[in-house]
Amino acid sequence: MANFQNMIVVIDPNQDDQPALRRAVYVHQRNGGRIKAFLPVYDFSDEITSILSPDERTAMRKGVISQRVDWIKEQAQFYIESGVPIEIKVVRHNRPFEAIIQEVVSGGHDLLLKMTHQPNKLESVIFTPTDWHLLRKCPCPVWMVKDQPWPEGGKAIVALNLASGEQYHNSLNVKLVKETIRLAEDVNHTEVHLVSAYPVTPNKIANERLEFDPSIYNDVIRGQHLAAMKAIFQTFGIGDKMFHIEEGLPEKVIPDLAEQLQAGIVVLGTVDRAGQSTTLLRNTPEQVIDHLRCDVLVIKPDSEQMPEELATKMANND
Repeated sequence: MANFQNMIVVIDPNQDDQPALRRAVYVHQRNGGRIKAFLPVYDFSDEITSILSPDERTAMRKGVISQRVDWIKEQAQFYIESGVPIEIKVVRHNRPFEAIIQEVVSGGHDLLLKMTHQPNKLESVIFTPTDWHLLRKCPCPVWMVKDQPWPEGGKAIVALNLASGEQYHNSLNVKLVKETIRLAEDVNHTEVHLVSAYPVTPNKIANERLEFDPSIYNDVIRGQHLAAMKAIFQTFGIGDKMFHIEEGLPEKVIPDLAEQLQAGIVVLGTVDRAGQSTTLLRNTPEQVIDHLRCDVLVIKPDSEQMPEELATKMANND
């Protein structure tokens, strides 16, 4: 990671306040780098081709983009006048998440920031919002910004997956801790805490097998997580008061700890589940985000590449 030197901010077209842009400026003031304020807009002129002439459609498209560029300049005026290097770009696109990812790749951006909204619960099950697409498909880290100031002395929490024996999960855990420590040092000099959740005793096994001792099962599982956690925090010299191993679901354990520690950001790893249905089955980071009141930074393994179908579309659009 290039220390977030080439950030892209997704502008929210529905409000004047832009928390994601504010957070990018916060990072820039401490770490330098460039910022691109990016907005994909839906082109209604494509739907009224029978009414408008080609020249009228062209004029309408240019007018919409020019209007949006001027509007973003107003939102960023204070930062620009203060010397913050902000590039503004508005494009026509009917699928926002594809436009954003294409811009991330073509612009070589190393961090995407976007304000996140609490989705309607039913809608988040039936449809896949842009946020979820970006979490799964964006090749660079995604910083989901909640609409609130960074808490004074806010801590950074790294959520680790210690239940998997897969090498890519182990490598991702190390990457998450390394990048969070770097972020804490460069941006806010904050404390870094590590957290892992382990599953509760399976009720079916506990009820059906008389010889099954839940306490022994819990001790074994916790011991495995503890050994894996120690290997990580000893590598980075993190104090033993900075790691937390809790029984329960990640979407319960992580938000509870974030609230308890008054965290400013939670860092999670995710792996795109290619070929799997994600309409009803959502990844852990997405489940956790719904319950967090602080920012979330989602990072993928180094080996994870841009999805093939988007790469093909980009090649066809060149």
